Amino acid sequence: MERSETLGLMIQLKLAGMRAAFDEVLANGIKRQHPVQQIIGDLLRAEIAEKQARSIKYQITVSKLPWAKELADFDFNNTPVNETLVRDLSAGDFLAQQRNAVLVGGTGTGKTHLAVAITRSCIRAGARARFYTVIDLVNRIEAETRTGRPGRIADRLTRLDLVVLDELGYLPFAQSGGQLLFHLISRLYERTSIIVTTNLIFAEWPSVFSDAKMTTALLDRLTHHCDIIETGNESWRLKHRS
Repeated sequence: MERSETLGLMIQLKLAGMRAAFDEVLANGIKRQHPVQQIIGDLLRAEIAEKQARSIKYQITVSKLPWAKELADFDFNNTPVNETLVRDLSAGDFLAQQRNAVLVGGTGTGKTHLAVAITRSCIRAGARARFYTVIDLVNRIEAETRTGRPGRIADRLTRLDLVVLDELGYLPFAQSGGQLLFHLISRLYERTSIIVTTNLIFAEWPSVFSDAKMTTALLDRLTHHCDIIETGNESWRLKHRS
């Protein structure tokens, strides 16, 4: 079979990874006198690697992460951030136990950076995730309730491995929005892991939800299986800009 015919069949079978690696694998196999089985195995591994890379790219796109931040870009020196805990979370093992994480600290201390970096690492390990700012998510669940289709967002999110709720406490929302957010987090409880970033200590959360009892119930669910990461109050951005 001619090379062009072989590549044409790979196109028909949508074997993009195998097609891209064909010349290199074949040339290397002939040069090193690899058996046919090894050459076929190398081509199959190239196809698997390409499909995995394409899947990761797709999952990162649909996660709606705002930036391409990595842990390598974060300077842990002179911060209160527990680097060991952050790196453990980035391995993604906490997702299997549906554990949560709350990153709490002042503005500019790297909470969102760390949340995004952890999420990207989890996606590369095979997880499915979705990022929201809290106010955007509240607006979305209020809108679906007004249109008579409540629960659709919750249904989708319970099928994911991880949901990031960014900037809790930065912008106010109505008590009705707080109630809807409470019900959503209750749906996710012990089904989907949640990462929350906030500038508020837990004692200040009732100011967001306008209902102390509901806030207590929400915190009970959220922190039942939870790691707390404190980022401090010194702005990481201002420190590195100077």
